[in-house]
Amino acid sequence: MCGIVGGIAQREVSAILLEGLRRLEYRGYDSAGMATLAGPGDLRRLRTLGKVERLREQMELQPLPGTLGVAHTRWATHGEPSTQNAHPHVSRGRCVVVHNGIIENHETLRRAQLAAGHAFTSETDTEVVVHAICDEVVNGYDLVEAVRRTTQRLEGAYALGVIDTQDPDRLVAARFGSPLVIGIGFGENFIASDVCALLPVTHRFIFLEEGDLAELTRDAVTIWDRDGNRVERPVKESSLSADAAERGEYRHYMLKEIYEQPRAIADTLEGRLAGARVLPESFGHEAPGIFAGIEAVTIVACGTSFHAGSVARYWLESYAGLPCTIEVASEYRYRKHVVPPKALFVTISQSGETADTLAALRLARKSGYATTLSICNVPESSLVRESDLVLLTHAGPEIGVASTKAFTTQLVALLLLTIALGRYRGVGDAAEAQAVALLRSLPVKLEAVLALDPVIATLAEQFVEKRHCLFLGRGEQYPIAMEGALKLKEISYIHAEAYPAGELKHGPLALIDEDMPVVALAPNNALLEKLKSNLHEVRARGGKLFVFADFQAPMDEGDGVTVIKLPETDDLIDPFVFTIPLQLLAYHVAVLKGTDVDQPRNLAKSVTVE
Repeated sequence: MCGIVGGIAQREVSAILLEGLRRLEYRGYDSAGMATLAGPGDLRRLRTLGKVERLREQMELQPLPGTLGVAHTRWATHGEPSTQNAHPHVSRGRCVVVHNGIIENHETLRRAQLAAGHAFTSETDTEVVVHAICDEVVNGYDLVEAVRRTTQRLEGAYALGVIDTQDPDRLVAARFGSPLVIGIGFGENFIASDVCALLPVTHRFIFLEEGDLAELTRDAVTIWDRDGNRVERPVKESSLSADAAERGEYRHYMLKEIYEQPRAIADTLEGRLAGARVLPESFGHEAPGIFAGIEAVTIVACGTSFHAGSVARYWLESYAGLPCTIEVASEYRYRKHVVPPKALFVTISQSGETADTLAALRLARKSGYATTLSICNVPESSLVRESDLVLLTHAGPEIGVASTKAFTTQLVALLLLTIALGRYRGVGDAAEAQAVALLRSLPVKLEAVLALDPVIATLAEQFVEKRHCLFLGRGEQYPIAMEGALKLKEISYIHAEAYPAGELKHGPLALIDEDMPVVALAPNNALLEKLKSNLHEVRARGGKLFVFADFQAPMDEGDGVTVIKLPETDDLIDPFVFTIPLQLLAYHVAVLKGTDVDQPRNLAKSVTVE
C-alpha cells in the first residue's frame, strides 16, 4: 500500500527521501509528497498527483532544503486521489504527519475537531491524526508524549512519521498494524515502510514491533513499547544490496522476476535438503516433534498466496494423507470455525504484513490449533514474528505488483512442508527420495521452460484485442489456471476466469464463441483423457483453444487449436512447469496493450489494510 520514508541527518535529506520513494513505488500509489524543515519554523512542502517522477520534476523548480524531513506515496482509501489528499499533512503550520494504514474512528475524531474549530483541507482519515498531535503539542506536551497520547485514542492501523517544526532536532515514529523500520546510520537515522527504501544509505535496521513508539535524533534512537516502557530492539544487518531491486537489463521488474525464478527456487531449497531427505528442522528446531503429532492442516492466505495454498491442498492429501482446508483470509476471520484436533495452521504471505492474513493468524492463536506456521519472504515481518514455526522463501525483493517468483517459492516451501509431514504419515524413504530429486531438478527444468519465451511472446498477439479469456485445468492444475487468470486480469485488464475443466457444462460453455480464447493446461497424467473430452466441447462450439501441454502428452494442433509443448515433467512438480508460461503470456499481452506492467491500476503490492 502506501510508502513512508523519513530522515534526520547532518546532510540534506530530500534526495535520500526521493530515492526512498522511488524504491517504494512497487507498493502501489496515486500521489506523492515530501516535507522538509530548512530551519526552526521553516517548513517546505510539495505534493503531486501521479508518479514520483512528477514530484522530482517539481522539486527541481522548488527545492526542499533541510536536514529533517518526511515523504510519502499514497494509495487512496479515504478521499479521491488528489493533491489536497496527498501526504504529508500539516496542522497549524507546525506539526507534520505521514501515515500508512486506516484510522477506523476518524469520523468521530473529525466531528470533535470540527467542533473545536479545526479547518480540514482534505478528505483523509490521516488529517485527524495531525490535528490531534498538534493540539497536544500546543497544550504543552513534548512531541513524543503528544504522539503517545494521540495513538492511545486511535482505532485501526497506523505507521506514523511526525515532525514538529519548532523542534528541528528529532523525528518521531510509531506503528500499530502497519510495518515500519528504522535505518541506523552514522550521524543520521531514517524511517521507512520497507528496508529497500533505505539500502542506498544503510544496511543496519531496527524492526519496530506492534505498538512501538520511537524518537530519532541524528545520533540516537530511543524506543518505547505499547505500555510506555523503554526497550531495546535488536539491530539487524541486511544482506540485500542497494541494487537488489533494480531492473538491470530487463524492460520491467516483472520480467526480471520471472527470469529470477530458477535462482530463487534454488535459494529456497538451500539448507533445507540433506541427501534424499527434507530437513524438518528447517521450519524451526521444535518442528520434528510438532510434525509427528499433526493430523490436519488449515491454510489461510489471500490472492496469489491463496492459489499456492490451493495447490498444497492436493499435495497434502495425496502425498501426505493429511486432510487439508484452504480459506481466503478475509473470509476466515469473519465466520465461526470448527478447529480440527491436532491441526497445523499455515499462513502464506509474500510481505508478512497482509492485514487479513495477519488478523487470521491472531484469531487462530486463540482458537486451539496445535501450532502455527508462516511461509513468508520477509524475515522481520509481523507474520514471521507472531508464528510458532517459519519457513522463509528467500525469493529476494519482488517489486512487480503481479507476483511471480514469490508464488513459485511459496510452492517450493509448501512442497517441502508436504514432504516433511509425509514422513510422519507413513511415506517411505523411497518416495521421499523421489520427491526430493524432483525438487532438486526444478531450477534446470524451469530454465528450459523460460526458453519458450519467444514462442509465448508471439502467441500473445492473439490475445491483445480480446476482452475475455477462460482458463481451464483439472486437479492441481485448477489453482494454476486460477493464478494464470489472475495474472492476465491484473496487468492486461482483460477479464479472465478460471474453471475446473469438468465444470464447463455447468455454465461456462454458454460463454464460448470465437472471441473467447480458452487456455487449457494439459499435463500428461491420469486426467488427460478427461481434459481432452472437455476441450472437444469447446471446439464443438467454435471456441479457440490454446493448450499448454506436457511434451509427452498426445495433444495435436489443428483448426482452432494451438498447442505449446512444455518440457517433460512429473505430476508432483507440474504446477511449477505450467505456471511460468502463464506468467509470460500475461506479461507479453500487457506489454502489447501498453499497460503499466509493474504498477497496474488500482492495485497495491502489500495490502496492509482491510
